[in-house]
Amino acid sequence: MTTVSESMEAQDEKLQLSQTSDSKSLIDTTSPSQSVKSDLLPTEELTGEGQKFDTLSSYIWSDEDNFETLEPTDQDKPKDEAPTDRASWANKTEYLLAHVGFSVGLGTIWHFPYLCFHNGGGSFVIIYILMLFLVGIPLLFLEMAAGQRLRRGSINVWKLISPWIGGVGYTSFLVCIIMGLYYSVLMAWSLFYLVQSFQSPLPWSFCPLLNSSVGLDPECSWTTSTTYFWYRKVLEATDEIEIGGLPVLHLTISLFVTWLIISISMVKGPKSIGKMLYVSVLLPYIILFCLVIRSLTLKGADFGLKSLLAAKVSALYSLEVWRRTGNQVFLSMGSGFGSFTAISSYIPRSNNCVIDAFVVALLNLTSSLTATVFVFALMGHLATENSEKSPASLYHDPSSIYSRWFSSLPKQVKSVVLPHLSECNLPEKLKEVMAGPGVAIVAFTDIISVFSGSTFWAIIVFLLLANLGLGTMTGILQGLVTHLQDTFSSLRKQTKLLTVGVCVPMFLGSLIFVRPSGIYYLNLLDDYWASLPLFFIVILENVAVAWIYGARRFLSDLSIMLGHPISPIYRWLWCFLSPLVLLVLFLSALFHLYTKTITYLAWDSSISNEVHRTYPSWAKVLLVVLIVVTILPIPAYFLYTLLQVTLSVSMMHSRATIIFKPEAKGNFPKPRPRLQGRQSQKKISKVDT
Repeated sequence: MTTVSESMEAQDEKLQLSQTSDSKSLIDTTSPSQSVKSDLLPTEELTGEGQKFDTLSSYIWSDEDNFETLEPTDQDKPKDEAPTDRASWANKTEYLLAHVGFSVGLGTIWHFPYLCFHNGGGSFVIIYILMLFLVGIPLLFLEMAAGQRLRRGSINVWKLISPWIGGVGYTSFLVCIIMGLYYSVLMAWSLFYLVQSFQSPLPWSFCPLLNSSVGLDPECSWTTSTTYFWYRKVLEATDEIEIGGLPVLHLTISLFVTWLIISISMVKGPKSIGKMLYVSVLLPYIILFCLVIRSLTLKGADFGLKSLLAAKVSALYSLEVWRRTGNQVFLSMGSGFGSFTAISSYIPRSNNCVIDAFVVALLNLTSSLTATVFVFALMGHLATENSEKSPASLYHDPSSIYSRWFSSLPKQVKSVVLPHLSECNLPEKLKEVMAGPGVAIVAFTDIISVFSGSTFWAIIVFLLLANLGLGTMTGILQGLVTHLQDTFSSLRKQTKLLTVGVCVPMFLGSLIFVRPSGIYYLNLLDDYWASLPLFFIVILENVAVAWIYGARRFLSDLSIMLGHPISPIYRWLWCFLSPLVLLVLFLSALFHLYTKTITYLAWDSSISNEVHRTYPSWAKVLLVVLIVVTILPIPAYFLYTLLQVTLSVSMMHSRATIIFKPEAKGNFPKPRPRLQGRQSQKKISKVDT
C-alpha cells in the first residue's frame, strides 16, 4: 500500500506541475465546459525552468471551488490571443469622444425633458442620478472593462467569459442592425431640415398657397404650419399604417447622404472615426451651450425653470416613476448594444476604464440636464408670451390666475372667447413636447420661431441634431464592423470594403422607414421593441460576470490589468443590486407591453390633425416576432454549447473505457482520466492507505 500511496503522490506532483496557463486570454476555447476555470488576465509567474503557474486561483477561489486539474495537450494553444494587428485609437481623447458620441444621442435631447416634466420634475432628476451611480455606471464599467481586456467585439467577449451565454453577442449584433436601420432615418430627417433651413422665411413658418390660387391651403389653415409641413411636405404621411407606397424621393436622397457620411467617417477604422468625432461630438456641446444661454435671456424663462425645480415628493414613492427612470437610464446610456465593448477593444489594456465610465456617464447626465434647462426655459417663455394676450394681471401669476379668470366668465362669453384663446398653461405646453422623435422635430421647429433671426437658429439647431445622430450611428456601426472583423480575421485588412459592404445593405433596409407610412413602423420599434432585448442582454451580461465567471475574480483580474485595486463595492452591485433592478425593469416592461394597448400618433387628412390609432393585429404579431428573433440566439447558442459538452463527455467516457479496461485487470492502480478532481485524488489516497 505504501507503493500505491507513493505512486499517487508522484502523479499528484506531475499533475500540479502540468497545470500551465500559456494563453493570456480568458479561457481555452477548445472546451466550453472549461470556460469558468481559466483566468481573465495573465496571472502566471515564471518559476523553475520557465514553467508557468497560476498564482491567482488560490486567492480567488477556495479549495472547494477549484475542483478540476487540467492536463494540457498539444492542441491546447492560446487561440484567444488578441490580434496583434488590431488598430487602436490615436489618443485617449478620441477614445472618450467615441464613447460620449455613442452615448449622447437624439433621445437625450427630446426624451429626458419630457420624462422629467411628467414624472415629478426635480424628483425624477434625483431618482435618475441615484440609479445612474448605483446601476448605470457599474454596468457601463463592466462592458468597457470586458472589451478592453479581451480586445474583441461583443460576440467573442461573451463567448470567452462563458460559452453558455455566447448568444448574447449575436443578440447585440441583431439589435445594432435593427436599431441602425431606423436610427439613420432620424439623422436623415435632421439633414433634410438642415438643408431647408437655408431659406428665409423658413418653409415651415407659413402655410402654402393653393395651386393657381391666391388662397391658403385649407388643410394647413386648420392646423399649425409646422405640423402641416412635417406630415404633408416632409413625410408625405398616409392616414394609416396599412397604406403603403414607394419611398419618398427627397427623404431617400437625404437617407443616402446620411449613409454616405457614415461610411466616409468609418472607412479607415478608428483613425478616420477619431478625426470626425472632434466635430460630431464637440460641436453639439458648443451649440447646446449657446442655445441654453440664449433661452435663459428670454422673458418668462424663470417660470419654466421653477417648474423644473419643483420636485414632487409623491414621485419618489411611485413605482411607475422608478420604472420610467430606470428605462431612461439604460436606454440613454446605450448599454447592451455591444458598442461600448467594441469601442473599448481598440484601447491598450492598461487604460483606466473605471474613470472612463464615470466620465462618459457624467457627460451624458450633463447633456440631459442642459437640454432640459433649454426646453423648460423656452416653454416658460411661450407660456408667458401667451399669457400676456389675456388680462394684464394674468402675467404676474399665469399658472393660477388664468384658470380662475376663464372660469369666472359667463357661459355665453366663454363660447365666444374660447376659439380666440391661446393655451398658456405650461403643463399643456409640455404635454406632448419631446414625447417621440416625430413630435420632437415639430417641437424644435416651433421653438426656433421664438428666436429673432430664426434662419440662423434653425441651421444651428438642426446641425446639432444631425451631429448627435452621426455620433450615435458611428457607435452602432462600430459594433457591427468589430463583430465581423473578429469573426472573420481576413476582414481586418479590408476595412474599407467591409464598411461599404455593411453600409449599402443597411441603407437599402432603412428605405422601409422613409415610405409614407414609415414613421408608424419607426414608432413601433422605438416605443415598444427596443427596451426588452436590451434589458435581457444586460441581465445576462451581469449574471455572466458576477455569478458564472465570478465578480471577485473579475475584479482581481482587472486590478492586475490596471495596476491598482478596485473598490469591492462593484462586486456587491454586480452580484445583488444590478441583477435585481434589471430583472424588475425587464418584467415591468414585459408586463407593460402585454397589458397596454399599443397605439401610434397618425395624421388624419380629413380633419387636418393628429389622432391616436391602435396598431392592427398584424403589427402586433410583427412586434412579437422581432422580439423573439432578436432574443433567439441566446437560447439557441446555449443548446448548441450543451450539445457540444454532452458529446465531449460521451467521447471521454468511451475513450476511458477502451484505454483503461485492460489495465484494470492487473495489480496496478487504475490510471485517472485526463480531467480529475483534487478532492477525489485525496479520497483515493486515504482509502488505499
